[in-house]
Amino acid sequence: MQVLVARIGKPHGIRGEVTVQLFTDIPEERFAPGEVLDLENFTPKSPVATVAPTGRLKVVGHRWNKKILVVRFEEVTTRNQAEELRGSRLMFEVPEDEDDEGFYEQELVNLPVYLLMKVPEGENPVNNPKAGKPLGKVTGLQTMPAQDILLVKLAAEHGGDEIMIPFVEEIVPEVVTTAEDEPGFVLLTPPPGLINVAEAESAASDSENTGE
Repeated sequence: MQVLVARIGKPHGIRGEVTVQLFTDIPEERFAPGEVLDLENFTPKSPVATVAPTGRLKVVGHRWNKKILVVRFEEVTTRNQAEELRGSRLMFEVPEDEDDEGFYEQELVNLPVYLLMKVPEGENPVNNPKAGKPLGKVTGLQTMPAQDILLVKLAAEHGGDEIMIPFVEEIVPEVVTTAEDEPGFVLLTPPPGLINVAEAESAASDSENTGE
């Protein structure tokens, strides 16, 4: 399976180095000297083919410039070549037997999001009348030094905003990725103040339970 590692940003200097926007929490491994990364959606007719005719880039080295990773590739030796690659997305082929308990962005994007308290225990909430409509859907995953951030686009009836959810077990207790025989979903237990709709749902639930 191919996973998104980074997006190439601005050239850095005149010798072909580039800055990258990271989508991996192990940049030291993915950009280790000798690692080979694929250019997403590459074809021989792509503009970047003049720089990387095979659609792949081999890492020569990397360094940190404050909080920005600067990478040098074997195929890129001039600033003009680096500029040609700007905006390109870099992919990594994950071996099938690689033991990784984390999630990749492409596994999460478009998964419906539900509040845990609305979902019957042990049931899949997707198209489940007992769980109701989803709160929203996942639009992205941001890898941060301290903790990852899950981006969620709220449904129109909940305001339609895109919100940032700390991707920690206390707030995101369950993630099920889509399989052939089962649709995937994300369950949330947001603390007070994180999502206003969660407070409203909780209040309504408490009211029903107390008969008020």
